[in-house]
Amino acid sequence: MKQVIVDPTDERVPIRRTLAERSGQIKGRVAMLDIAKPRGDVLMNRLAEHLGKRLPAVEIKRYRKPTFTKPAPEELRRRIAEESDFVIEALAD
Repeated sequence: MKQVIVDPTDERVPIRRTLAERSGQIKGRVAMLDIAKPRGDVLMNRLAEHLGKRLPAVEIKRYRKPTFTKPAPEELRRRIAEESDFVIEALAD
């Protein structure tokens, strides 16, 4: 199955991108970043529960932005980068 990556910001001149190679395994430290939208924590709780059952070699660390209206503070981004191998960012309303 061919994967297509779509850039939602502007497609008048599409940018060609390729996916990074996949190892076939997910292990290490996964950061879960809640962007602070309503019910985002509900989504992240369910996802963390699901990942914990399916991927026992993964350590899940939870983070939360102070507000969804602004980018994550530099200190939070730096901490996530230092403490994690992967990042899952999710929102919900």
